Amino acid sequence: MEETRMAAIQVEHLVKKYKLYKKNRDRVADAFGSKKHRYTEKLALNDVSMTVWQGETVGIIGTNGSGKSTILKIITGVLTPTSGTVTVNGRISALLELGAGFNMEYNGIDNIYLNGTMIGFSEEEIREKLPAILDFADIGEYIYQPVKTYSSGMFMRLAFAVAINIDPEILIVDEALSVGDVFFQAKCYRKFEEFKKAGKTVLFVSHDLSSISKYCDRVMVLNQGVKLGEGSPKEMIDIYKQVLVGQYDADENTDRTQKNAEKSETKVLDYGSGKAKITEYDVIDDKGIRNSTIMKGSVCTIRMKVKFFEDVKAPIFAFTIKNKYGVEITGTNTMFEKAFLDSVKKGDVKEITFRQRVDLQGGEYLISLGCTGYEGEDFTVYHRLYDVMGLTVVSDKNSVGYYDMNSVVTVTDAT
Repeated sequence: MEETRMAAIQVEHLVKKYKLYKKNRDRVADAFGSKKHRYTEKLALNDVSMTVWQGETVGIIGTNGSGKSTILKIITGVLTPTSGTVTVNGRISALLELGAGFNMEYNGIDNIYLNGTMIGFSEEEIREKLPAILDFADIGEYIYQPVKTYSSGMFMRLAFAVAINIDPEILIVDEALSVGDVFFQAKCYRKFEEFKKAGKTVLFVSHDLSSISKYCDRVMVLNQGVKLGEGSPKEMIDIYKQVLVGQYDADENTDRTQKNAEKSETKVLDYGSGKAKITEYDVIDDKGIRNSTIMKGSVCTIRMKVKFFEDVKAPIFAFTIKNKYGVEITGTNTMFEKAFLDSVKKGDVKEITFRQRVDLQGGEYLISLGCTGYEGEDFTVYHRLYDVMGLTVVSDKNSVGYYDMNSVVTVTDAT
């Protein structure tokens, strides 16, 4: 239980305000104690509290400018809060920005020692860790060149290698894995897994919702400096997606959270502009029967009926399939498939069917449905239903990963 666990990071009522100046001379005047206010205030964080327990992996998500990077910088001591407190129990290694903590004139080796001593390691301790760092970075002879000559990918390899191999108790990462190739990213996430198994604490910001869903025990959603929610990755990602399309309702989500706490079943997440409504939906098996249990390798149809309450230009009908952790496995829509590009009138009712062979691995999945479109350049959700149907795939042969490639295997004597 949480009462017996120790907090690695405790954030209480954090507020951060920035002063924004139109002119540099206004900044100088203010620095010299001018009584006239020549600035406007930007509230980057507004009364944010959170606890990260030792051994947890916690994600922070939100739109650009929501305060994600600001809270990480305050936790690591890069910024000072306007008010509120932060308590950290454990040695932190942080990877916040490309270039943070590195001297661009030094070569890679020098920067490894520089960063290590800043964290508190002796020269001998850094020397012991040097082989692991060089192996992880894998940038060859560039390690002896000034880091100002590095590509962004090489720089990030070195920065992450230093951050993750100095044996921190708490690792803090801000969007670092968006730089680097897929092989390096996979190596970094394997390191995340090692950290979790070793009982260490990870706090990271990412726009990669699949990674957030897969690796995080809990997630916090920030929007314009305000904490919208904190909870399971699946629930918080759903809230974040509402924010992205401008249809987050704080009262509705608070009510939903309270009801879900009182009931064992999960209420369907349902929102949209109201111009359309998904009125019916089901899964139909290869025998034409409504059935959410499908044999792997058979054909099934996902069907929905949509009623329109206003004229809509070129609506897009979609479905996605997620696993129980909230990771989107597959899905499609009528725009991708070039299946329906027409406009609809008020009062129209459309029935949409998606027919496909099911090659997912055996297991439990969730289906989400949507009717969206573009009004000018703005993406609009007319109606969306998250996790509205379950899908059970029955299989007598599973392979690696999420779906079966149906490989044909032959083994013959070599000549």
